[in-house]
Amino acid sequence: MSTDNFSRREFVGIGAMAAGATLAGTPVIPDALHKPQRVAPSDRVRFGIVGVGMQGSGLLGTAIRIPGVECVGAADLYDGRHQLAREITNNTNLFTTRRYQDLLNNKDIDAIIGAVPDHWHRKLVVDAVGAGKDIYIEKPMSHSPADGVAMVDAAKRANRIVQVGSQRVSSQICAKAKEMIAAGTLGDLMMIEGSLGRNDPCGAWVYPPPPDLSPANLDWNTWLGDAPRHAFDPNVFARWRQWKEYGTGVAGDLLVHLVSGMMFMMGLKEAPNYAAAIGGIRHWKDGRNLPDVHAVNYYWGDLPVYLRLNLGNASQETYRFAGSKGTLEVTGSELKFTPQPGVDTYPCYYVYSYPQKLRDAYMENWQKENAAKQAAWNTSTTTTYRFDDFDDLRPHLETFFNSVRTRNPLTEDVVFGHYAALACHMANESWARRTSVTWDDASKAIKST
Repeated sequence: MSTDNFSRREFVGIGAMAAGATLAGTPVIPDALHKPQRVAPSDRVRFGIVGVGMQGSGLLGTAIRIPGVECVGAADLYDGRHQLAREITNNTNLFTTRRYQDLLNNKDIDAIIGAVPDHWHRKLVVDAVGAGKDIYIEKPMSHSPADGVAMVDAAKRANRIVQVGSQRVSSQICAKAKEMIAAGTLGDLMMIEGSLGRNDPCGAWVYPPPPDLSPANLDWNTWLGDAPRHAFDPNVFARWRQWKEYGTGVAGDLLVHLVSGMMFMMGLKEAPNYAAAIGGIRHWKDGRNLPDVHAVNYYWGDLPVYLRLNLGNASQETYRFAGSKGTLEVTGSELKFTPQPGVDTYPCYYVYSYPQKLRDAYMENWQKENAAKQAAWNTSTTTTYRFDDFDDLRPHLETFFNSVRTRNPLTEDVVFGHYAALACHMANESWARRTSVTWDDASKAIKST
């Protein structure tokens, strides 16, 4: 598993479970590994995809392998991706269009997969649910807090399903961590830390644009949408995450994974009430206006959370939950719990400030009371769950399509996605304003403290 170009598909593994230091838990087998069941023709879900770029092509290729799911059409403003959609589906007759509205108007389509730049998320979601379609929208859910509020309102008003594409909530290792935390394994939770780093141009979105890209085969003006007018630029098209006009930077691309995974494991469905960020453009001085190093201190209620991202130094995606009974570490392939007794395992060194006679008496009494316990303290064990590589994208999509069929509720619904995105917007605003910020739910706005 790569540690310097950590894709969302590389995050979790599942399968053979190996023992840790002296003790191991039991394996957790995801539904995705079970033999797929037949789906009646009446239960088939027909979807259209909007955006067949880097992420969209992966979503399309995964979705069509799910039993009972069929791609009816694909929309993209770049004509080259019409051909790509036909290649992925192995369907030379697949309906393709530049206008996603053509998919929304198709009564044979039940649901939409949206993988478009952040500044198009609100309009696509609002239009889709307004047309009676359920939608899977890529992370982060929104481009701004106001967009998120509008998307939540539209989804609730239309009573449609909206699932956001941060697959950590479908991770089996995160599910195991959630179980352990809920069971009180950690004792009193002190704080949570999370980190992720990359150190290569591709990981910093310095993507090579399609060599044939031109105004002749790309509807550039429509691609710009509500963003400020800009001359045609292949690099802007391919590297849009670098600029706040179209994307949300490292916060919306990577921080949202740390946030959504943490919220899932903690059972949280609320926005942070405080964020204080530092960072800057430290390495990729290529004209971008969003930071390549971003570290944020949060409060969720009174819970301290520290999350950091780095595009100039590679590190594995890692969570660290620090509790009074021990430390839980969650990485892409391993969950490890190291217990701590939380008591004095040896006579307190403060007694060396006692006179000799008092100190000797204390030492003798301490040994009488604790000698039998010391053996257990000194042989505490670390519990480790190790997992083989496992693609959490498929179960995340399966959850969406099953919900389309059954109308069962989702974990990462429009409200969860809104709160996770708000944490990212707060991080960006804190960095830009050079001050801490809060989320004011009454005014639906981020405010400086």
